[in-house]
Amino acid sequence: MRVRLAPSPTGTLHIGTARTALFNWLFARHEDGQFLLRIEDTDKERSKPEFTENILEGLNWLGLNWDQEPILQSKRIQEHQSAIKALLNRGLAYRCYATEAELEEMRESQKKKGEAPRYDNRHRDLSPKEELKFKEEGRSAVVRFQIEDQRSITWNDLVRGPMHWQGRDLGGDMVISRRAPFDEIGDPLYNLVVVTDDAHMGITHVIRGEDHLSNTAKQILLYEALGLSIPTFAHTPLILNSEGRKLSKRDGVTSITQFRELGYTAEAMCNYMALLGWSVPEGMDEKFSIKEISKVFSFNRVNKSGAKFDWDKLNWLNGQVIHEFTTEDLFNQLKPLWIHQGWELPGPEWCFDLVELLKPSLNLLNDGIDQARPFFETPILQVDGQKQLGEDGALEVLRNLFNNLEKEPWDGLNANRGKEILKFSAKSAGVKMGITMKSLRAALLGQMQGPDLLSTWSLLARVGEDRNRLSSFI
Repeated sequence: MRVRLAPSPTGTLHIGTARTALFNWLFARHEDGQFLLRIEDTDKERSKPEFTENILEGLNWLGLNWDQEPILQSKRIQEHQSAIKALLNRGLAYRCYATEAELEEMRESQKKKGEAPRYDNRHRDLSPKEELKFKEEGRSAVVRFQIEDQRSITWNDLVRGPMHWQGRDLGGDMVISRRAPFDEIGDPLYNLVVVTDDAHMGITHVIRGEDHLSNTAKQILLYEALGLSIPTFAHTPLILNSEGRKLSKRDGVTSITQFRELGYTAEAMCNYMALLGWSVPEGMDEKFSIKEISKVFSFNRVNKSGAKFDWDKLNWLNGQVIHEFTTEDLFNQLKPLWIHQGWELPGPEWCFDLVELLKPSLNLLNDGIDQARPFFETPILQVDGQKQLGEDGALEVLRNLFNNLEKEPWDGLNANRGKEILKFSAKSAGVKMGITMKSLRAALLGQMQGPDLLSTWSLLARVGEDRNRLSSFI
């Protein structure tokens, strides 16, 4: 069993393409098959090497490893043209010399009559004399593949069940190569290229989005005309925005690179993408690894209807993944983010303790930047912090606290000793413990929200930063 992902390098890796890759990968792993890659780079103007690199990096990051070297479609142009020549020689394809102006006139006429736009096959049966006349006029020609209106096309889709199309619904004879001068064959087009490449790669199952349904009907006709084995098809539901329309760039974040930059984890992205169109078996939790899901994945649980993107669900899953990271794994995720901020990191033990302190409150990896900032930079006093330090006795108790800390060793405080110093400082200043602890939080973090106070104080004390910050208030 061989499946493939065939992205076009005309943009960064889209979440829809990544979800298609995931379903292919899961199916291949479940069936002990192979997951292959083909880069469809025949769009010479829009295909860019940096997009190919982005796609490969994104798949690697997600953990969707492939089983053979990726194939570049552009390297197989001669094979594509040979297939077109074979269809021409067998009378299953022909050169169409209709100009763009003539085609536009045809479409306008159909529009006025209320007819669906379609090619009227006007050049299917040109006589040699008529064809010679067009050539003498210097007309270029596309190559069209014949599609009979009365032809019925059927297949059993792994997601949608029995499918049935009529040839008359496919828009007339199909263009399979772009315009080219006299007796030449222009650049081969998508449907012809996909069929020949999938056959060359030995693809047994084609898994892609439902927007390819009409292409599948056309491609089955090409498989038959070229004498190739027809693969099994599965058309997955589209990913929709909150309004029920296909998710697009207009909706903001859509590329895997963007999700990664926002602080989402590969584990959460794969987990969530699997839920976009696939139903979890009874008794299975909605949080899982791709290895776990590959053991139970099948297309009989893939939905026909579109899947709405839910940010809250993704954020919850991402938080669950982060909370289950080991301290070392989470530190390895946060370390490059902290270094990028220009922060000098103390020893690993201190960093691990900071990670443990922050972990429960992180939903995105990027949360670990803002929440760690007060431990690496002197915080700016926020409005709520200013209000707290304006309370009666707040500054006095901070002075007492600083003076008492000056008598302590400089190698940090444990929680029990910290509590003792706080109580003693509060009592000597005649201030309640509540005000004392709130004032200390304001002095250390600049605001009233943050992680456990005693753990925060202990971390800052170990690098002498608690004394530095308290000193600014005495």
